[in-house]
Amino acid sequence: MVRLPLTPAEAERGQRLGALLRRARGDRSMLETALDARVSPETLRKIESGRVATPAFPTVAAIADVLGLSLDEVWAEINRPAPDAEPAASRRNAREWLAS
Repeated sequence: MVRLPLTPAEAERGQRLGALLRRARGDRSMLETALDARVSPETLRKIESGRVATPAFPTVAAIADVLGLSLDEVWAEINRPAPDAEPAASRRNAREWLAS
């Protein structure tokens, strides 16, 4: 299976996800967290470092559960707009213009 290159937005979301999981893990060991979530420590390491920017949903759900994070919290954090991003309304208008 050929994987398409990540878009800059996907890579940024992956970095945000990794940072959120590292913060939530705090002083807890990566090994303990990974084993409790039933994922390999290497998988958790790759997600936290952003090398796996689009992990499978069940993997994220398991890690979030172990860390006491709701999926709503995870979703909100990884999809927050960048400080210099244009407002959603102007993106939507641009898409409508391109579609016409």
